[in-house]
Amino acid sequence: MELFASGDYALFQWFNRGVVNPVFDVLMPILSGNPLFKPGLAVLALALFWKGGRRGIFCALMLAATLAVGETGTGILKRTVGRPRPYATHPETRMLAGKGLNGSMPSGHAAIWAGAAMVAAAYYPRSRKVMFPLAAGVGISRMYVGVHYPSDVLAGWAWGAFYGWCLPRFYEAAWQIVGTRWFPLWHNRVPSLLRVESVGVSHGAAVDPSANASGAAAAELDGHWRRLTWMAIGGLLAARLGYLASAVIELSEDEAYQWLWSKHPDLSYYSKPPFIAYAQWIGTHLWGDRELGVRFLAPVLSAATAWGLSGFVARLAGWRTGFFLVAVLTSMPLLSVGSIILTVDALTVAFWTLAMVAGWKALERDCTGWWAVVGVGLMGTFLSKYFSPFLIAGFAAFFWIHPPARRHLRRPGPWLALAMNAAAILPVIFWNSRNGWITVTHLQQRGSLDQPWTFRPQFLPEFIAATFGLMNPVFLVGVVLALVGFWRLRRNSLPTEAPKDETRSLALRYVLCFGLPVFLFYLAYTLRSRVQPNWVATTFAPLAVFAVLWWEGRHRAGTRTGLRLLRWGVGVGLPLVVLLHETNLILKLTGHSLPVAIEPLVRVRGYREAAAVVRTERDQLLKEGRPVMVVTDHYGWAGELSFYMDGPAPVVAKTPTVTVVESERPINQLWFWPEYRYSGRPGLTVLYVHPEGRTGLNASWATRFESVTDLGVRDVEVRGRLFHRLHLYACRNQR
Repeated sequence: MELFASGDYALFQWFNRGVVNPVFDVLMPILSGNPLFKPGLAVLALALFWKGGRRGIFCALMLAATLAVGETGTGILKRTVGRPRPYATHPETRMLAGKGLNGSMPSGHAAIWAGAAMVAAAYYPRSRKVMFPLAAGVGISRMYVGVHYPSDVLAGWAWGAFYGWCLPRFYEAAWQIVGTRWFPLWHNRVPSLLRVESVGVSHGAAVDPSANASGAAAAELDGHWRRLTWMAIGGLLAARLGYLASAVIELSEDEAYQWLWSKHPDLSYYSKPPFIAYAQWIGTHLWGDRELGVRFLAPVLSAATAWGLSGFVARLAGWRTGFFLVAVLTSMPLLSVGSIILTVDALTVAFWTLAMVAGWKALERDCTGWWAVVGVGLMGTFLSKYFSPFLIAGFAAFFWIHPPARRHLRRPGPWLALAMNAAAILPVIFWNSRNGWITVTHLQQRGSLDQPWTFRPQFLPEFIAATFGLMNPVFLVGVVLALVGFWRLRRNSLPTEAPKDETRSLALRYVLCFGLPVFLFYLAYTLRSRVQPNWVATTFAPLAVFAVLWWEGRHRAGTRTGLRLLRWGVGVGLPLVVLLHETNLILKLTGHSLPVAIEPLVRVRGYREAAAVVRTERDQLLKEGRPVMVVTDHYGWAGELSFYMDGPAPVVAKTPTVTVVESERPINQLWFWPEYRYSGRPGLTVLYVHPEGRTGLNASWATRFESVTDLGVRDVEVRGRLFHRLHLYACRNQR
């Protein structure tokens, strides 16, 4: 082993120092990681997709599928091997590139180029003359610039060639099995993913899936789309659970704070109803106190929502439209984030959708059982975010605009749903009656209802801009155009609609009742106060259903606008969603990280590193022989430090080691738990953690402790970027 290591290093020195010349000094850094290299490849892949015909499309898709899996495997191998980079153990290394932020073996650059070369060769054999030498040059450049040993590069080439050859053939074998069994019509048109020349050749009775099929062929084609939709939902669920299990991002402040709630089950809480605590209680009891446990129900509820909405749309317009709806929902950044981050919005959207879909079934079938399901949706919506009054208003709006539906009000179903909602209100009222109606006070302050009316239009542009980004700008345009078109159509005198079209038109009005009024309410409210964009999260899914159904109808009438909006919306939204999940991809593509000021993941990164800083200082104070409690001035940071500093033990204990600054009146949930108070404990040492930008140490603390020492500011960096800055104080021996 030592002989191998010495030989490996000797060869590395020869590449790094022995063949140095001015030409290589210019060429090798370009091959190793020119900022324009990967964006250029991305443009080339897009060109293949749009202009390369069938072969180009298949090649681009296979490259994306193969390299995504291969890159994931490369990251796992790097973490498993854990080999340091050459410059880490050999300071004399000649460096012509930036220092890598992960392990050395295998070389990711060598692997990805070898994998890409193998895939390209499968579709364009002549590309070997360019891709193979290019892959070799990239690998050699990684040694020349000083970031990889020769064995790293060889391992990278071998790994990349392996998955670049195996994965396309695995996909081909899977398609031969799955395609013939579940998608025979499509398999008939695309019998091979690798032998592109055979695409479009008929085998037996060909059926064009793009044509207006009828009879048994139409039913079979609809079954194809149904199975594809279910596979997409299941695949997204598996991918999201895997993403959470990998702990790429940390808990947000609200998640960590509400994780503390889950350790103290109650009928309600200071600022929110109890369901968010129960959801985290379920997840952490299944998967433990880690990110996957806290967030487990977020992807599950997202999958259930997509399943329910796609089925709702499919009954009206077929499963092809249901599949497109799933693509739209996945490409909306806010809903996609809600499928990963477990907040009250994720719960509210799921229960809101349940009530809306169940309500349609109840109206269709005149079934009391489905009204009971509506009641479950109302209860869940209230116990997640107090939003059931909006939901009830949506049903009332539909009864108002569609008089025939009012006959249901003479039956027990709707009143059963209302009674169930009333039952959900009782525990919240009971808890508040025992705690000074603090939630009512909080909500008044949150919505500025405790202040006189003031016309402040400056919040309106901010809200509209945020909605553009969170809904997806293309889809928002599509929703607005659909609303305008629908309004014009309803105003014109039209001939009597066919029963199917009449049902679809009624469904359009129905879903609008659950999307448009809430959105317009908060849009108008921005003229009085700032409105957080996530407050309208429940409107995104109904508006997406409305737009998809509308544009599907226009497509049948010969209008292609909806299909173009779908393509552009997914094309814009999916890359944005991917980057929201892992912004480090920008570093890989461009060689530069996003500035922290515009980093979307700044709220879910750096807390683990910050907790390590605080733990080090806390352990130093413990050596003085007195009990130490960490105190911070924000409930979110109290949750983050509790979760990441010592794990769940101090949370369950009777005397937690992390708390928040005490106040005379309740301003957060920790105020209600006596064990989180640090006053009245003589001799206690407090490590005060002040995140920069928040309120600093109060001067009165100097009189409460024997001494207060300013420990200075600690910078918390993640991959070389400053994410947090902590100002620490040691307050010794409480009087």
